[in-house]
Amino acid sequence: MILMLDVVQEHACSYLPDRVARMRYRLMPDCPPATYEKLVSRGWRRFGATLFRPTCRRCDECLGLRLDVATFEPNRSQRRALRRNTDLTIVLRRASISDEHLDLYDRYHTDMAERRGWEEKVFDAEGYHATFVAGGDPFAHELLYYDGTRLLGVALVDILPSSLSAVYCYYDPAERQRGIGVFSVLAQVELARQYGIPYVYLGYWIEENRSMAYKSRYRPHQILAGRPRLEEEPDWRDGDEYRAWRESDETTSDRPVLVEAAG
Repeated sequence: MILMLDVVQEHACSYLPDRVARMRYRLMPDCPPATYEKLVSRGWRRFGATLFRPTCRRCDECLGLRLDVATFEPNRSQRRALRRNTDLTIVLRRASISDEHLDLYDRYHTDMAERRGWEEKVFDAEGYHATFVAGGDPFAHELLYYDGTRLLGVALVDILPSSLSAVYCYYDPAERQRGIGVFSVLAQVELARQYGIPYVYLGYWIEENRSMAYKSRYRPHQILAGRPRLEEEPDWRDGDEYRAWRESDETTSDRPVLVEAAG
């Protein structure tokens, strides 16, 4: 494992605008799959060669959420999204880049900036490659969703022996009524089931952020408690049980200062 940088930085929180985020970053361009899988199961996420995890001292709103493939059951709304997209062709391949990718990504982000107030983000080929393609060999893949020859959506996923990590998904805003985002999560669960992968990691669930709160609609799910070090076993709890414990803890004591160890 080559760890080129391990740093903690503070900046304005991109999820909760009234707060300051404290993030730990690790630059690991050649992270072995086994090590990466351990990090994923302990709440780390990846863009390109950079892995990151929140280390905010008095805020723990960014909670790792995963689905147990064996027990997950889509609800009625999610099944409708599945039916609306049965005409799509799904292509699985290594993460890549093309003009078609860049155009679709830009249109998606422009739409989200207009509808949800996202910071508008336009990638050139170099920026896209650094964020979604670099640093992911051999586990970085993409699911491409086609209507005939027209690309409607892209889901970046990391495929590991015991984990499928959902990195990012974007789609044609003109096809928003299809529910491609929902369909994509269900497609990833099905892919994990076919590969015998037990868990699908959906990243951080943030209850107070509209763009991140949707993840708790996939049930049953598990939530990661705390910020375990690499040598510690992660404590994944049933989502309902975790929320009940958290609400009970909030009513009996002040939220403690959170400190992450160096490992």
